[in-house]
Amino acid sequence: MTTRREMLQIGACAAASAAMPAALAIGSKAKTLLILGGTGFIGPHLTQEALQHGWKVTHFNRGKRLSEGVAGVETLIGDRKGQLDSLRGRTWDVVIDDTGYIPKFVKMSAELLAPNVGYCLFISSISAYAGFAQPNDERSPTGKLSNPDIEEITEDTYGPMKALCEQYCVEAFKGRISVVRPGYIVGPLDSSDRFTYWPVRASKGGEMLAPGTPRDPIQIIDVRDLTAWMMRLVESRTNGYFNAVSPPGAFTMGDLIAASQRATPTAGTAVTWVPEEFLAAHWKANELDLPPWSPMKGEMAGASLTSIRPASKTGLHSRPLQDTVRDTLAWFQSLPADRQAKLHAGLDAKKEADTLHNWHLSNGNS
Repeated sequence: MTTRREMLQIGACAAASAAMPAALAIGSKAKTLLILGGTGFIGPHLTQEALQHGWKVTHFNRGKRLSEGVAGVETLIGDRKGQLDSLRGRTWDVVIDDTGYIPKFVKMSAELLAPNVGYCLFISSISAYAGFAQPNDERSPTGKLSNPDIEEITEDTYGPMKALCEQYCVEAFKGRISVVRPGYIVGPLDSSDRFTYWPVRASKGGEMLAPGTPRDPIQIIDVRDLTAWMMRLVESRTNGYFNAVSPPGAFTMGDLIAASQRATPTAGTAVTWVPEEFLAAHWKANELDLPPWSPMKGEMAGASLTSIRPASKTGLHSRPLQDTVRDTLAWFQSLPADRQAKLHAGLDAKKEADTLHNWHLSNGNS
């Protein structure tokens, strides 16, 4: 659920319209943008970016997160699952699909909108790729569904479902589309806490477990860098497929831990690196999922080495990791105390302590 503070942050996006170019302010036709979604994590940042560039923005959603909508933004109430009447008979210059997960419903909205919308940007995921044992690029094979009508999103179906959503959108918009495949999207408003866990944990002091080695590569994308770049794709009507993460090798897990320590230097947090082999021997396989870190061996060995050449050529860049860590921690610490007490990801405190204890025992340390 969105907190009141987050609502205010989302509503503040509308204030960006004050920066609208003078030509638009005196009556020239505004560019029109439909966002399917708009009030979650990516949506508010995307809305702000669009408003700052003079776009007239419409959100299409169920109206449950922000029942009164966003100030300065038109809201159309409906549901991806067939309730599309509010979209019928309307035209927009661009649609950005921020909530496309279930293929048959993405196909339904894409086919409805394609005749009346000039261009589409579909937000997919690098999870669409069939495997991660080796590094992927945009030509790598994607996952396949045995049942294209499936609706249940699970760890196994999420990626192939995204891949089929891509296919349906590309077929509907025929050369008027970009497919963006982000990895771990991080930054302010990220309610998943996958990235947020690390600066929050470092702020608490004591002995902190870090997985693997400081040299292990990670790939992320700050939501503000992602949305600014996506709007450039929209402005230029760029077509194609684009992985959207930081460059391979640009950031390491050591960089993230160090940045997290620097964000709260008074905490005095001590970091202990526990090798992947030890974790694999003592944890269940699914417990090795500690985003943005992933194992350097086995079926996920290439997950943090994804190529981003096409995105780099079109202007995607990543801000310094320290800035993302600092801003994410500041946002999280602005949330209500009960929300701060309930991290949605990361290591349970007891699990961390038990693992550190066992690691020290294995090395002859009491």
